[in-house]
Amino acid sequence: MHLTAQAQTKAKPNILVVTSELYPFAKVGGLADVVSALCSALRSFGHDVRIVMPRYAGIDLKQYDARISLEPMGVWMGNVEEWCSVYRASGEGGVPVYLIEHQLYFNREGLYHDTAMHDYDDNPRRFGFLSRAALQLCKDIGFKPAIVHAHDWQTALVPAYLKLWHWNDRLLGSAASVLTIHNVAYQGVYPKSHLPYLGLGWHNFTSDKFESYDRINFLKSGINYADCITTVSPNYAREITTPFGGFGLAPFLSARGSCFKGIINGIDYSVWNPQTDPLIAARFSADSLDGKKACKRQLQELFDIRPDENIALIGMIGRFVAQKGFELIARTIERIVQNMMVQFVILGSGEHHFESYFGDLPRRYSGRVGSFIGFDNKRAHVIEAGCDFYLMPSLFEPCGLTQMYSQRYGTIPIVRATGGLDDTVEQYNETTGEGTGFKFRDPTEDALYYTIGWAISTWYDRPHHIRSMVQKAMKQDFSWQHRAHEYESMYYQAVTRKKKWDENHRSYYW
Repeated sequence: MHLTAQAQTKAKPNILVVTSELYPFAKVGGLADVVSALCSALRSFGHDVRIVMPRYAGIDLKQYDARISLEPMGVWMGNVEEWCSVYRASGEGGVPVYLIEHQLYFNREGLYHDTAMHDYDDNPRRFGFLSRAALQLCKDIGFKPAIVHAHDWQTALVPAYLKLWHWNDRLLGSAASVLTIHNVAYQGVYPKSHLPYLGLGWHNFTSDKFESYDRINFLKSGINYADCITTVSPNYAREITTPFGGFGLAPFLSARGSCFKGIINGIDYSVWNPQTDPLIAARFSADSLDGKKACKRQLQELFDIRPDENIALIGMIGRFVAQKGFELIARTIERIVQNMMVQFVILGSGEHHFESYFGDLPRRYSGRVGSFIGFDNKRAHVIEAGCDFYLMPSLFEPCGLTQMYSQRYGTIPIVRATGGLDDTVEQYNETTGEGTGFKFRDPTEDALYYTIGWAISTWYDRPHHIRSMVQKAMKQDFSWQHRAHEYESMYYQAVTRKKKWDENHRSYYW
């Protein structure tokens, strides 16, 4: 999508991005990759982009040549002034990254929860503080953003602070806000006792703003106060405006009308590209696939499964949680291995019963199944390059990235047709050989089993169709350049809406 002629003639607006994760500084999921790549693309278009995130304990300041930018910086919350330090480093593409250092809130092992996967009780204070600190930083360094872009519940209070605290501020008063929802299931719902600290006002604690069953809902606040809202695929945008997919927020998202839009995530081809990838055994492209055979051998050796280029190999990477379809896989995989000529490699971690189950499969199916519990970046790249198929049967998936990585590496996705998976994978047509993957809709064992069977039979019986699909998949363009232009258009829409809000004396929200 390209900008309108009117938008192209405008000066590139300054953009402040507030996030709880950013590659390569701190990463739990795809959020870190998305923010990093989007900001790099926007900077390449000429925007002055600044990113603000926490300085977690795991971030080595020396590794990123981070230097003190402000020390100390005072941040006024609702009933107390907090003090912090701010470091400045360079992110991907040279984007300035400001790291907020607060020993009490961010100097701990996990980003959101402890080693037992229990959320930190003070998360509302931690991320409310981050949101306020990001805006205070702009004031202290004199950075005037036209757009403030917040991501997920952790920074969803930013739009509220702009409207409630900074509406007549010289530096921030004209800033429009955009909120991107990466997963609506995670909303940041906490006891209302935190409200005085957050400084949002009891008069705003209402069901149309950010009250939810007598608790504070961070994401609901962002949906109400943001000038525009995006989510990470058009299909997911449709799904979360339904009672089943919206996790209670569907009516509020539906009410935003054209201010709410789905934009598919892009992928960073400087990192995920079989023609340049330094982590795989051999380079290859859509026009020269010989190197993929060497990558398959590398993968089979790495996971200690029988080396055989003539057997279909399926890979999986992900968090071991039910949402990602691992319950479905666990109930089906042995039936598949026992009845089909296929190999599996599995990389991931998560819920302990899944780790135990998938970790034990290589012992019971030696030479047929390989697994690695944990995350290893090299193994992830080798899986994408060496597999014939990539399995992703998510119960819901806002966008997904690995199915797009797979296509770039000529690895055919097998996915459930939900969210971004449905948007980014074209169903195989057995008559024509068209398509880029295999899709099923019902989240059942039989649907998964027979769809994998369909893919495997195509591998053995119609190899010319597989070659055609590989060629088409590898030529798909999921680059961030296209996606970033769509975000630019949304930014201009947000600025227009903010001006109308100002003209109407805040009547949209009061």
